[in-house]
Amino acid sequence: MVGGGFFGGLLLGYALKKVAKLMAVVVGLFIAGLTYLQYQQIASINWDEVEGSITGLTGVTINILNENSISTQMMSNFGIPLTSSMASGFTVGFLKG
Repeated sequence: MVGGGFFGGLLLGYALKKVAKLMAVVVGLFIAGLTYLQYQQIASINWDEVEGSITGLTGVTINILNENSISTQMMSNFGIPLTSSMASGFTVGFLKG
């Protein structure tokens, strides 16, 4: 019998994949719009600066994820059975989403 952790992870993984797809479309359309505005010479975009901003943002994100945060402490308190079932449910939900 599958526990509640699996179903929670399944829903979380499915929802996260849908949100990631939507955000990828929004960001892609935004970049396409900027490129079009630059092509029409309506806007001037310094792509080197944009690349530097994105690189800096990913560096900050990695530093945040590497810190010993409350979420890491919370996950360690769930216990092995709930964590493993939630992780497997998350994987299945993310792959099916």
